[in-house]
Amino acid sequence: MAGMTVAPRRWITRLAAAAGLLVTVVALLIAPATPASAHAVLESTSPAASSVVPSAPSEVVLRFSESVRKVPGKIRVIAPDGSRADRGEPSFDGGEVRIPVDPAGGRGTYLLSFRVISADSHPVSGAFTYSVGAPSTPPVDSGTDSRANPVVGTAVKVARFLGYTGLVLLVGPALVLAALWPRRLSRRGPARLAWTGLGLVAVATLADLWLQVPYTAGGGLFDVTGEGFGSVFGSTFGTAHLVRLGLLAASVFLLRPLLTRPVGRADAIILAVLGGAALLTWPLAGHPAASPAPAVSVVVDAVHLGSMAIWLGGLLMLAAFLLRQADERELGAILPIWSRWAALAVSALLLAGTVQALIEVGTLQALFDTSYGRLLLAKIALFAVVIAVAAYSRQLVRRRIAAQRPVPVRRAVWVELAVTVVVLSLSATLVQTTPARTAVAGPSSTEAGLFSTKLSSSLYDMQIEVSPAQRGNNSVHLYAYDKNDQPLPVVEWKATAALPSAGIEPIDVPLLPLTDSHAYGDISLPASGDWQIKITARTTDIDQATVTATVPIR
Repeated sequence: MAGMTVAPRRWITRLAAAAGLLVTVVALLIAPATPASAHAVLESTSPAASSVVPSAPSEVVLRFSESVRKVPGKIRVIAPDGSRADRGEPSFDGGEVRIPVDPAGGRGTYLLSFRVISADSHPVSGAFTYSVGAPSTPPVDSGTDSRANPVVGTAVKVARFLGYTGLVLLVGPALVLAALWPRRLSRRGPARLAWTGLGLVAVATLADLWLQVPYTAGGGLFDVTGEGFGSVFGSTFGTAHLVRLGLLAASVFLLRPLLTRPVGRADAIILAVLGGAALLTWPLAGHPAASPAPAVSVVVDAVHLGSMAIWLGGLLMLAAFLLRQADERELGAILPIWSRWAALAVSALLLAGTVQALIEVGTLQALFDTSYGRLLLAKIALFAVVIAVAAYSRQLVRRRIAAQRPVPVRRAVWVELAVTVVVLSLSATLVQTTPARTAVAGPSSTEAGLFSTKLSSSLYDMQIEVSPAQRGNNSVHLYAYDKNDQPLPVVEWKATAALPSAGIEPIDVPLLPLTDSHAYGDISLPASGDWQIKITARTTDIDQATVTATVPIR
């Protein structure tokens, strides 16, 4: 009777898993066939930005470095009198966008503002002016704001971090319970951890889908529409997330037996295959799918993510359960195996990370001159600390084996965990940052310049440097000093850039604190003119001040 009960139960479990896979297959079948691309950069326009043409063109052409997709209602051409000059819907052909305009428009300066989506799901926005006959006072775009709400940008990063955290909490218990868990110990604690991880991945995936609508179209957390959801679900980003949800649903029915008792090899292999397929959905929805070598980048990023989940998840299981509950005999068998697994995971991390960095950074200069490159350097530095602690832990394990006595490993494991959590946070920020190879690919200039000024407020003096102070990509360095001209620690930095004369509203400048008193950021300034750079620095929980610099951009 027992065999007759178990067989139908396994059949039902596998049937339910197949149903989850069916959801995945359906999502794949409706996936759009889009070319691989990346954070797009506006390379040229026709008419050229800030140019004067003798007669009104019948269309304006934008040429991006990569393929882009439409954000409904976010490309506008404003005539000198403030009316809309664009007529009909713009056409998209890879990286080229054609906007039909009224050829009977009057003389004067026109303003074009745009927001499009690059193939890796990130929005690209900007504005520029051109004049017909002779320049005039630039018009102001009174349409809906195209900027992403800062709350949405932060929420996207939090959702990505929760997804990575959930992956770690899910992979660690599943792996250890399948291969290293002593039979005499209860599985209740690891099971709760695994279900928490699966729940976090599912919630983060759903949050990603929701947030992608206001993130790409602009607006607040609840500025979502049916058209916006349709655009997200019809993209590669949406398909990858739907596939992930299907794979999670399929894995639930195979994960449940594993968390309660040892399972057979066939079920473990199927679960591992589902997990590997789910890992691929992360790179397919981000930078790797849009790299110059998408097939390589996707595989490498999946290996990188999987190795991280195995290593960090295994460390968590060691620290939270095995080092406290297993006896000396059991630890003597478990720790050497885990030490070899950790070494393999670290080796895979190093190899995959190196290949990934070579693809996404491209040049040595980009490594030091872009936010992506600097974040990557910070991640490498922290990773080196983790490697050192891991080597120390492995040495402790070897001494334990040689001496046949307890050795304090737990403290080193907790240090590894603490530092790798910070690395995880940097990874969540990296996936939302323009790759270095793209950040340096904006319109080139023949000679570089530097704008530098020092402004004073009631709380601090602020040194502001903008380079090359020309249209296109610029780097911004901020240095805070107290009234004695000594470096002043800043708790929080905020900066925006606006060109009121061209009707360009404030654009957020993403800043990376390099020291307590020095912050760095990259921003693309699409038009020439006197840009207003506004910096707010908070020096304590309650004290903050704002300064504004006028930066002439050629």
